[in-house]
Amino acid sequence: MIFLKSEEEVLLIKESAQVLGKAHAEVAKWIKPGITTKQLDKVAEEYIKDHKGQPSFKGYNGFPAALCISLNDIVVHGFPSQYQLREGDIISIDCGVKLNGFHSDSAYTYPVGNVTVEVMNLLKRTKQSLYLGIEQAVEGKRVGDIGYVIQSYVEKFGYGVVRELVGHGVGRNLHESPEVPNYGKRGQGPKLREGIVIAIEPMITLGKRSVVQEKDGWTIRTTDRKPAAHFEHTVLVRKGKAEILTTFKYIEEVTENTTLMVSI
Repeated sequence: MIFLKSEEEVLLIKESAQVLGKAHAEVAKWIKPGITTKQLDKVAEEYIKDHKGQPSFKGYNGFPAALCISLNDIVVHGFPSQYQLREGDIISIDCGVKLNGFHSDSAYTYPVGNVTVEVMNLLKRTKQSLYLGIEQAVEGKRVGDIGYVIQSYVEKFGYGVVRELVGHGVGRNLHESPEVPNYGKRGQGPKLREGIVIAIEPMITLGKRSVVQEKDGWTIRTTDRKPAAHFEHTVLVRKGKAEILTTFKYIEEVTENTTLMVSI
């Protein structure tokens, strides 16, 4: 079942999304060579709880942390650990916040220090594909329209679009209908109606699109071990123009004019 959100419910999701955006920014302040990913997870969890929220991911189907932290060739669902960031890594931070009974969900991929032009272009283009997908999240369009524009944009650069993982509805539950693939055909899939809230989240690989799940049952890695990028917003379907409920504003205030900045 696809749930339509009332304007009052949308406001509650926005409140959750503000805490989420600021939690992302707090984490971004600490991203540098030498920091452990477990330390980053602690920063996020403390910030969320200090602002009356709950980390959406912690305990979800047994997931052990507030953040999914995915490094380099890990696409999504990586565990925080004692791994120390190194110059040239890329790190995807995926986080959710539950506040006032509603979830919000977003992700951002950062370069750690200097990365190759090839890798930085992957990050920039994956981020751009997110916004192209969001432009399709309007009443009367279909879910396939979102996937089509993301896929057609990134594949012209030779990138892979992960098929096994998709975006999703967001609301009282972290994952709701409909599923929102990052590939598809125009005019296909569930019809979009005003009031649907979805997480659009391109997961794009520098090489082949095929992935494998590690023995921990969570971590998803590229089979060719080439880097992957992940950007995500929680979005409200509107008439005429989609409304982005989550925000990268606070991240970009922190990363402006630094090597962490991913501009498009």
